Amino acid sequence: MGGEALPLLRAHGEVVSLTRDELDLTDGAAIRAAVRRLKPRWIVNAAAYTVVDKAESDSVTAYAINGDAPGVLGEEAARIGSAVIHFSTDYVFSGEGSRPWREDDATGPLGVYGASKLAGERALANSGAAHFVFRTSWVFGARGENFLRRILQLAQERDELKIVDDQVGSPTWSRTLARLAEHTIRRAEDRAEALNSTLLDAVRPMDGVYHACSTGFTTWFGFASEFLQTAQKALPGTMLARVVPIPSSAYPTAAVRPKNSRLNCEKLERTLEFTMPSWQAATNEVMEELLATMCLEFGSGS
Repeated sequence: MGGEALPLLRAHGEVVSLTRDELDLTDGAAIRAAVRRLKPRWIVNAAAYTVVDKAESDSVTAYAINGDAPGVLGEEAARIGSAVIHFSTDYVFSGEGSRPWREDDATGPLGVYGASKLAGERALANSGAAHFVFRTSWVFGARGENFLRRILQLAQERDELKIVDDQVGSPTWSRTLARLAEHTIRRAEDRAEALNSTLLDAVRPMDGVYHACSTGFTTWFGFASEFLQTAQKALPGTMLARVVPIPSSAYPTAAVRPKNSRLNCEKLERTLEFTMPSWQAATNEVMEELLATMCLEFGSGS
């Protein structure tokens, strides 16, 4: 998501984007030093330890990056009067039932990844910083390694793809989240200017946790099917794999995935006046970008 946000955020002034080599998020002292050196007005934390299965055996690193680092960022932000935008996950919930989760519902993560992200939310909230936490789900895009790129590659190589069909959520485009971050900053800055107030005074009445994912729900099977149908229309004559639904039990993983990742995003639209697109519309847009960025040679005969 960070790469998507950079060009949007530059409209608001200088943006400093630190790579993993430039800032080790497991090093609290390094985080403090970086914030004190840069003195940012806004801190957008799109970084996370996201290898869900590996987190089960590498909890120390997962908690350092997902749990401790947001708290340190928040403490330093509070010290200099800046605000924080932080991204979290649907994995903070247990995945029970079928009702979309609201921001004030009881949490109950099933594994280390979700627990570490929840710890980060709480650390940021306790830091005293003005902050926005955006819980999202099933993030995808045209850049980097992600579910859609992998599906498209495998669909060229195999006759059949078996995809889990009993986990429900909302695939969310990383660019939409970047737009949300920019929208939030612009809204807060406009409010500060209108009220002739500090950034903290402008943000406080609307800060906290928000759910932010695409509208509509599907399964991983449904997501893959929709994507490959879109790809097939864009690439007539190309042979793509048949998609077969399977239960989660047929694809065991080290970390248990929540079955119900539905998120209720009414607060986001009501308070921040930001409307998320449907997951189908986002999928169609990403399909066009993937065809361009991956330079696929479907149907070219080469």
